[in-house]
This record gives sequence, structure tokens and C-alpha cells, in this order.
Amino acid sequence: MNEAAYGALRASAALWAGSSVLITNQRGQVLLQRVTYRPTHLLPGGAVDKGESPAQGAARELEEELGVTATVTRGLALDWVSPAGRTTPPAMKFPGELLHVFDGGVWDEEQIAAIRPAPGEIEAVEFVEPADLPALMSPGDARRALSALRARISGAGPAFLEDGLPIAPTVLDRVGVLRTARARHHFPFHSVPVPKDLAVRQSWAWTFAPDGRVLVLLDPDSGAACLPGGTPEPADHADPETTLIREAREEAAAELADTRYLGYLSDADEPCARVRYAAALTSLGPASVDPATGRTYVRILATPEQALQFFDWGPPAAEQLQAVHQARVLLGIPQAGRQPVTELADSTSW
Repeated sequence: MNEAAYGALRASAALWAGSSVLITNQRGQVLLQRVTYRPTHLLPGGAVDKGESPAQGAARELEEELGVTATVTRGLALDWVSPAGRTTPPAMKFPGELLHVFDGGVWDEEQIAAIRPAPGEIEAVEFVEPADLPALMSPGDARRALSALRARISGAGPAFLEDGLPIAPTVLDRVGVLRTARARHHFPFHSVPVPKDLAVRQSWAWTFAPDGRVLVLLDPDSGAACLPGGTPEPADHADPETTLIREAREEAAAELADTRYLGYLSDADEPCARVRYAAALTSLGPASVDPATGRTYVRILATPEQALQFFDWGPPAAEQLQAVHQARVLLGIPQAGRQPVTELADSTSW
């Protein structure tokens, strides 16, 4: 095959190229645009122009659509969108597309206030819960955005997708983390003992492995996350620490040591205390069915910062995180470096 024939062959297999940007606010909600030319919402982004790299295209689209100057350097996902993977008019002769998703970072209030949506193209910009993406975006766009968000949280590198589905799913993909509403507890955190007249409703713990990561439990049916712990029972004799140790064994087959009280969350609508502890995780037995829920939880290790992204705990989460790290230091456990989320499928001892 000569050069001309080879070039023609490659040109006949050409795909479109596009770039989008995943941006979240400090609560972990995703920035979406309501546009004039499509019935569904979109991440910021668009087609890559001739002679333009995908990263350059993403930065240009941010400036054109949001009026924001930024450089994007970290890829979260690369999606091969097949000709059948997008509904387009036949006259468009859509050949398929390689769509890059870049990490636009976590924006603070000042950055959000600087957004200037392009008139005539962007009708509105809003931050939405990850679980709401499928209702607002096209199916493929929603799958891609959720996969990119999971890749950002996990930190294992970019996700490679086919029509929005990972070709090598992580544990977060397999369980479907963030596809259902995150637990929303915007309750004040108090780093003092529980008042005597306040009943304890929950007892949860940040349980540290020796590398500084904590145990998180994932519901295999909904993808919802929780920390080890649960609700007091009569056999606990109103002792929150006893509740915690029992629940950790029942839910996760986890054994704890050096339990340290952190504080409690208060609920103005329902006067009660939700107690928080820190503890050292000493061993895990074989995963078993939780007698309270009938579920066998998926057990993962994540940094405390990664774990917080599974919940919507609002501004008080920063105070709780500070108390968590103070307790970690007292436990003699190092701070975890950024690393991928790890599933704990087998028995483990430390």
C-alpha cells in the first residue's frame, strides 16, 4: 500500500474529537450547563478544533462558555463513543468520537462567582448532586461524568471507556458509587462530651489501617457509603463505644483497638447525638452478612479525604476531619499519601 492509499484508509476511519471538563464545588456537586441547542445538560466542553490538542480545546471551551481562563492538565477519562452511542440526525453522519474528560478541580465561592455564561449559548450553570446526573444528562454523558468523578476520587489514573462504560471497572465502578443520593448530614460537630440529656442515636468510627487510610463500607445494592458503626441496642447498655465495636464486627468483621472519642453531631430537628470515634483497625475477618440489613458490604480502604467525597456533610465536615487527623496522630498512625482506593475482599491482619 502506497502512502496515498494508506492515508486515505486512515482518513476513512477518522473519528471526531471532543473535550469536556469536570468541575465540582466544595460540597462535591458537579457543574452542569443548560444549553440552548440540546434538551439535556452538559459538562463544559465541545469539539476540538483543527490543529488543537484536547487540553487546549478544553481550556478554550472554558473561556468561551464560562468566561473563565484556566489550564487543564489532568485527564480523568477517555471515552470511545461509537456511532450508535449517540443519537444524532442521519444527515450528520456521526462517525464516532474520542471524548476526553479533564479535571477542572474543586472551585471555591470566588471562582464560582467569576463565571460568566456565554449569552445565547449557555442558559444557566448549576451545581448538582452526582446522583442527579442521569436525570439531567443523556445516558452516555451521565455514565461518562460519573466514571470521571469516580476516577478522580479513586486516584488510580484515567478511566478508559467505551460508550461511557469502563473497560476495566474499579471497585467504585463495579458497586456504582455515587449513583444514588449521598448521605446528607449538615449537622454541627461538637468536640465535647455528649450532654447527659441527649440520647445517642448513632455511633460511627473512622477506623485506621496502619498506612493511614480508613475503612469505608459500600452497599452492594445501592452503592451508598457508610463508616463502620450503627444504632445502639439494649445489649449495649447505653454505651456508644460498645455499640461501635459490636457494629464493626457485625457489618465488616472488623476488630478495633485504641478507640478514641472525637465528638458528636447534633440535629436540631430531632434532638439526639450522632457520636464519632477514631480507632485502629487491627484485623478483618471474612466478609459476612450484616444481621441488621441482610447485606454483605463491600469493604474498601480510602484516605479520610477520599472518604468524605462519598458523603454530603457540608461545612461541619472540615471540623470533623480536623479532629480525625488529631486522633490519628495520637494513635501513632502516619498520614496516608494519595493512592487508589483498595478493596478488602479477604481476611486481613495488621
